[in-house]
Amino acid sequence: MRIALFQAQTGIDPGANAAELVRRVEEAAAGGAAMLFTPEMSGLLDRDKARAAAHIGSEADDPVLKAVRETAAKAGIWVHLGSLALHTGDGGKLANRGFVIDGEGAIRARYDKMHLFDVDLPTGESWRESSVYRGGAQPVLVDTPLGPLGLSICYDLRFSALYESLSDHGAVAFSIPAAFTVPTGEAHWHVLMRARAIEAGAFVIAAAQVGRHEDGRVTYGHSLVVDPWGKVLLDMGGEGPGLGFAELDLGTVEEVRSRLPAIRHRRPIPVPEHVAL
Repeated sequence: MRIALFQAQTGIDPGANAAELVRRVEEAAAGGAAMLFTPEMSGLLDRDKARAAAHIGSEADDPVLKAVRETAAKAGIWVHLGSLALHTGDGGKLANRGFVIDGEGAIRARYDKMHLFDVDLPTGESWRESSVYRGGAQPVLVDTPLGPLGLSICYDLRFSALYESLSDHGAVAFSIPAAFTVPTGEAHWHVLMRARAIEAGAFVIAAAQVGRHEDGRVTYGHSLVVDPWGKVLLDMGGEGPGLGFAELDLGTVEEVRSRLPAIRHRRPIPVPEHVAL
C-alpha cells in the first residue's frame, strides 16, 4: 500500500496553510497514495499567543479542517490531519486535536494530545504547552486502509505505555505527527521512532514540521516511515517542506510478530520489590 507524508513549514496565516494542504492532498492522491499524513499543528504554527488567538476557533468553524475534508472527498483519499489548535467550547484551554478523515470527507476519528511538552532546554528554549492546552484523556485506535491505526501526537512519542496499549488492542501502525525542536530531534527523534516500531512490531508514520517558521521557531523535520523490524523506509531530511511517498507491505506486521512475538510475551508489571540497604 502506498502512503504519502507532507513535511510542512506551517506559518501564521491559516488561509495560506489551508491552501498548501489542499495542494498536497491533491498531489498525494495523484501520486497513488491511499492515505496522506500531515504534521502536528498543520493549520497554524504561531507562538505569539495574542496574534494566534484571532485565528483559533471551534472544530465546527475551522477553515483548515473544512478545506481538507472537502478536498479529501473530491480526491477520494484518506487523510490523517496531524493536529489543529481548537477551542473545545468549555471556555478553558485549547485542544491539540488530530483527525482521521476518510475518502468521502467524513471524520472517522479524533484524538487530543495526551502528553504536554513542558520543558526548559539547554539552548534556552522554554515550552509550556500546559499553559495553553489541556491534555487528552483517551487513547484512540481507528480502522483505516492500512488496518487499525493508533493515534498520537509529538511528545506522546516518549511514553511507551501508550503504544503498548494501542498495540495490545490491535494497532498495526502508529501515526506520530510532530513539530520537534532541533535539539531534541537531533538527540532522540530517530532512536525513539525506531524503538516504538520495534517494540510493537508495527509501522511508524511520522509527518513532521521542518525549518525556520514565520513565528521564529525552528523545527527538526526528518519525516519518517519505519517498518515493524525498525528499518527506515523514508526519511525526508531536514532541509525543507515537501511531499514524500512510501510503499508499505502490510504483511510485514504478521511476519515480524511471528518471528519475534514480544507482544504475546508481555506481562502485567507489578510494583517492584524495594530491597533496602
